[in-house]
Amino acid sequence: MRPATGYFFEDYAVGQKFVHAIPRTITHGDTALYQALTGSRNPLHCSEPFAQSLGYPTTPVDDLLVFHIAFGKTVPDVSYNAVANLGYAECRFVQPVFVGDTLRAESEVVGLKPNSNGKTGVVYLRSNGYNQRDELVLTWVRWVMVHRQTAVSPEVVDTPRGTLTFQAIPDPKLIAAPAAFDLSAEAIARTTGGSKFWEDYIAVDRTDKQDPFEILTTLPHQHIPHPAGITIDETDHTLATKLYQNTARVHFDLHHMTGSRFGKRLIYGGQIISIARALSFDGFENALAIAAINAGSHLNPTFAGDTIYAASMPLMKWPVSDRLGALRVGLMAFKNIDPSSPTFASAPPDSKVLSMDLTLLVPRRR
Repeated sequence: MRPATGYFFEDYAVGQKFVHAIPRTITHGDTALYQALTGSRNPLHCSEPFAQSLGYPTTPVDDLLVFHIAFGKTVPDVSYNAVANLGYAECRFVQPVFVGDTLRAESEVVGLKPNSNGKTGVVYLRSNGYNQRDELVLTWVRWVMVHRQTAVSPEVVDTPRGTLTFQAIPDPKLIAAPAAFDLSAEAIARTTGGSKFWEDYIAVDRTDKQDPFEILTTLPHQHIPHPAGITIDETDHTLATKLYQNTARVHFDLHHMTGSRFGKRLIYGGQIISIARALSFDGFENALAIAAINAGSHLNPTFAGDTIYAASMPLMKWPVSDRLGALRVGLMAFKNIDPSSPTFASAPPDSKVLSMDLTLLVPRRR
């Protein structure tokens, strides 16, 4: 049983496994509230006739809502005493989830990295989400900085152990494509409002692990600035975090966070991911689904009152079938700086809040 005060860094061991409590049945209310809190407009998750025309029985639940709900199951055992969630890798959306499905999660500690300050450490975990039939629906790795319950002297901090590196680029053969469909590009465009298909994106053909921010610096003319911005209110981020049943103290407990170096609550990083993905709809209207989150990092904290903007850069692409293509995209989020503005080139380093490496599934022209 989880201690009432939660686990601290010294409580974890490589190979330790958790079967997380409280399975969650997804309802129409969950999906509606998610759209209200993020601005998500993907027609696949909004329009049942459109989803059915692509071969689905009904609208699948948004990929990121599935991720957040499964992620939320892990929080009491993993990040209740977190300083911050740091990054992600090898996230694969294995099969669609629908309203009425019940999600549960399991995790295994795959790495530990003590920090030199003797007060915190980084826990690496592999987590899996399952439906009510015990079918795997998604899997991911994340790493999170966690407080020690008792600080140790920096000179006695032990060495990292376990698996601390992960594959950044997915094997194309493992991409889980949506159901087969026979809808023309013109019919898709009438629903989405987008004119760009897989063939229309020019990738910079990066096969290494270079950060998209670095690529953006060297190839600024090839990025896609998404025009809108979303300001995060206190009510937005607290409702979103409650929706995901994410109980981490850094997001909820203002009294606790008043004594931190920030002096206020942090926005859950997953909410920044969802907002950035929603903003990227203008430019990727025909991206039907996220096949994978190959890698991701939270670069700076975000707080209520910050305005989030996003920009993307196509990195690689390859065909999945005669109707679908995979597009690997670097999705970057900024706070309080518009990537289409003249001052974007001189944006301060702390304005960069998110770097994501996604694989999107985009219809091909016929």
